[in-house]
Amino acid sequence: MEQQDTNFKARSEALREQLIAWRRDFHQHPELGFQEHRSAGVIADHLRGLGYRVQTGVATTGVVGLLEGQQPGPVVMLRFDMDALPVAEANEVPYASRNAEVMHACGHDAHMAMGMGVAALMVSYRDRMKGTLKLVFQPGEEGMNGAEVMVREGVLENPRPDVVLAAHVWNEKPIGTVDVLPAAVMAAADKWTCTVRGKGGHGAAPHQTVDPIVAAAQIVTALQTVVSRNVSPLETAVLTVGTIHGGNAFNVIPAQVDLTGTVRTYNPRVQQTVWQRMRAVMENGAAACGAEVELEITPLTPAVVNDAHVSAVVRAAAEAVVGAENVSADSRTMGSEDAAFFLNEVPGCYFFLGSANAARGLNAPHHNPYFDIDEDVLPLGVAVFMHALAHQQFPF
Repeated sequence: MEQQDTNFKARSEALREQLIAWRRDFHQHPELGFQEHRSAGVIADHLRGLGYRVQTGVATTGVVGLLEGQQPGPVVMLRFDMDALPVAEANEVPYASRNAEVMHACGHDAHMAMGMGVAALMVSYRDRMKGTLKLVFQPGEEGMNGAEVMVREGVLENPRPDVVLAAHVWNEKPIGTVDVLPAAVMAAADKWTCTVRGKGGHGAAPHQTVDPIVAAAQIVTALQTVVSRNVSPLETAVLTVGTIHGGNAFNVIPAQVDLTGTVRTYNPRVQQTVWQRMRAVMENGAAACGAEVELEITPLTPAVVNDAHVSAVVRAAAEAVVGAENVSADSRTMGSEDAAFFLNEVPGCYFFLGSANAARGLNAPHHNPYFDIDEDVLPLGVAVFMHALAHQQFPF
């Protein structure tokens, strides 16, 4: 297709007003994970109107659209997340959220709009398509592992994709840039809970107690050595203590303190090292104070690891849209993304679309009540997807 029609940027630009209208409509009507009923309905109606074969209700509110070409070829899956966040919007814009305490503070409204734009443009190439386009609009990305639920419900079958592509608008990069890294780009996320048990008593008689607060303090301090002294300086890991709860009165030593936190890693071997050292530090630190600990570690999402070959295809597509000088390979984050459940099964690429514009005040971080994007990213994102789909390795 690319040899016959290379004006994807122009065609995407022609959709600008529609893309903005879609994005702002979604922004005004944000929905939390697995509650995206309105968003799913808008998307499903759009896909049906274009002639896609549509499946709804996947993982509660997910939508899958299939566009089959006239010739055999690969199955390429594009994933777009749909859910918003429990954030009260602070932006004073005409398209501000109408749902109290719910906001598209991460850019999933833009992702849905871009997915609808790709769907609209691809229909005109159906007679030249070699293979199948599979559009997946996913619920529950924000800490709910909606992708894992979709995989469990068979979204990677009938037909099974050969390639998976996904993107995220990124306010850490300026508008007009794209970042494609052929490696791990987002970290595995684990949640941990630690209960420190001692013996409570009067604050004036500490010798009669086993103080879990002192033990917890020792543990928190010692945990800081896990990454700094047990993980190679050439590797990356984060170990964070997020909460500490213990005690209810100023003059009472409690019997128990509860801690929670997170571990972030790219490498499974490093992940295992951190887990092992955490346990040793907690158990030994508590024992030194006469206390006991119970540690529970819950893996949430694996790391997002891009396939080198697919990443090269996406990089070439991005260069065709924004120029090679505006394409980088340095955006890695210790944040997590459940797109990992797709990329663990199918070779793929998860890339970042610069969406910040500091001159216009559009550079608030993700998950912030002032988050907003430069909407120029919408046609650019559609164009990158279109160029990737049209690449000779994905011969649509």
